[in-house]
Amino acid sequence: MAYSSLRQFIERLEQAGELYRIKAYVNPCLEIAEITDRMSKSPGGGKALLFENTGYDFPVLINAMGSYRRMCMALGVDDLNVIGREMEALFKSLAVPRSSLVEKLSLLPTLGKLASWMPVRIKGRGACQEVVMPEPDLYRLPILTCWPKDGGPFITLPIIHTRDPHTGIRNVGMYRMQVFTKDMTGMHWHKHKVSARHFQAYQALKQKMPVAVALGGDPVYTYAATAPLPDNVDEYMLAGFLRKKKVELVKCLTQDIEVPADADIVIEGYVDPEEAFIWEGPFGDHTGYYSLPDWYPRFHVTCITHRKDAVYPATIVGIPPQEDAWIGKATERIFITPIKMTMLPEVVDMDMPIEGVFHNLTIVSIHKQYPGHAQKVMNAMWGAGQMMFNKMLVIVDGELNIHDYETLAREAFAHWRPEQDTYFSQGPMDVLDHACSKPGIGGKMCIDATRKWEEEITEEAPTPINPALLPDMQQLQQQFPEIRDINTRLLDRQIPCIMMAVQKNRKGHIHQLHEACAPLFARVGVKMILYAEHTVPVNDLPIALWRICNNLDPRRDHVFAAGILGLDGTRKTREFDGFQREWPNIIVADEATIRTVDEKWNTLQIGPFIPSPSLKFRKQLYGENAVAQP
Repeated sequence: MAYSSLRQFIERLEQAGELYRIKAYVNPCLEIAEITDRMSKSPGGGKALLFENTGYDFPVLINAMGSYRRMCMALGVDDLNVIGREMEALFKSLAVPRSSLVEKLSLLPTLGKLASWMPVRIKGRGACQEVVMPEPDLYRLPILTCWPKDGGPFITLPIIHTRDPHTGIRNVGMYRMQVFTKDMTGMHWHKHKVSARHFQAYQALKQKMPVAVALGGDPVYTYAATAPLPDNVDEYMLAGFLRKKKVELVKCLTQDIEVPADADIVIEGYVDPEEAFIWEGPFGDHTGYYSLPDWYPRFHVTCITHRKDAVYPATIVGIPPQEDAWIGKATERIFITPIKMTMLPEVVDMDMPIEGVFHNLTIVSIHKQYPGHAQKVMNAMWGAGQMMFNKMLVIVDGELNIHDYETLAREAFAHWRPEQDTYFSQGPMDVLDHACSKPGIGGKMCIDATRKWEEEITEEAPTPINPALLPDMQQLQQQFPEIRDINTRLLDRQIPCIMMAVQKNRKGHIHQLHEACAPLFARVGVKMILYAEHTVPVNDLPIALWRICNNLDPRRDHVFAAGILGLDGTRKTREFDGFQREWPNIIVADEATIRTVDEKWNTLQIGPFIPSPSLKFRKQLYGENAVAQP
């Protein structure tokens, strides 16, 4: 369904029992984020929150898409897979050969649907322009400061509009915006993004680049801005397809660019490519770590307009799960269809576990048809759009339910031979991946966990899993006192993987430790040992996997010994690893904000007390700054 405004979506959430209205005063500086972090990590993602008393003229909506149900509501469906099936039917109807006139005429209804989803520019002003600020002032908006070491307040759900100066083709993306003055922000677009290429084009022309930022409106707009669409495919055509109604656009008042007429707030301005960049950040990012400061373009505000009843939408990102996990789940369910229909018909399903924070870990199931088929899929996936940022890819057989992680792991390990079925490569990585030796490029790993054909078999069957043969853990830790904790519980589920928390104290430590320990575990049937830093609770599987996936460059940080793959998911330093970049800290709330929220919890009227999730992570900090201290 199409929402005519963000308030209509709020009403729908409230009717469904999916929203809390908070009438008590809450400060947008740190407090809203701390309350939201507690709520978003509640079972099922908690509720959406509408903060009505922030000291500003605009209420703040947050965690609005922070559950599977609310993500479905935002996109107007009961099940995200419905969208994939609709997209598949559309692809099939367009792909069928038609030779006769009658057959070609049968396409008209489908083409009519496509036309009905194309965005259209309307005359006059839109609801988003009901009020024009006499003087643009970002400080009149309740912009959040989310985490204690953030560089300042950030606009976190901006729908950013740019246009190619040569073709006029629009791009709609989402990039954080740090507020520096009442009329200037940073524009954090990465070098791989379409808006960054538009910027380069304006730079070559030595022209100012018009930019418009929309906030709110139909939540489909927010989703479309995050969607991994091919270049030159209009995000508002996707939005029209999802809402079954074309997006109506209006021209901005001070810039030659269009925005949705029903947005809540519009910030117009420009980026001057000839101007010096600004030092932007740090920012508590979706990886659960701070992304550290760097140089980015300046965005100058020329006009701010808004609806009379505007709501300011926001989100926080940080240690998963957060609201962005469900936005990512929608992308996973929607975009599996284009992958199957246009590139890899052998793909059955895809899953991006929350612990992998989108790009770190992807699981793909395929209908395997010949030897080496998994490697063909591996190469295609790493060359497909934003899948180029994937760090670890696991490929399994099509009959497996890849969303049942325990069964998946048991079956995948059964068909995986570490030294024969593990492939390493190097390529583009997300700029936010702090484990890369150099920004934006790093190692990749693919595990072929499909059943092997006769041509692929090169060794005898692996050693069966026998936990009874485990070495004495107390003796092991006495022999290797750097091992602070060991998790062997997966062996009891016939999953041949163990985890160790290790305090490194020398160069090459993890490699040496693995070579010493691997023979002791080979007789048990272990195939993989994951090494985390000593502060990580390796018996908390989701947390341990999140930390290891983030801290790992698999090409650089792997070692084989006794047929076991060791992966070094510890923090990297100059002293022990020759790592030359600064290493970020994980994101936790400060103690003062935690106390403040604890004290006012009962006034919020949002259910039973929820302790701060940050409490269990404080011991994993290296100092209190955004950069991890020695």
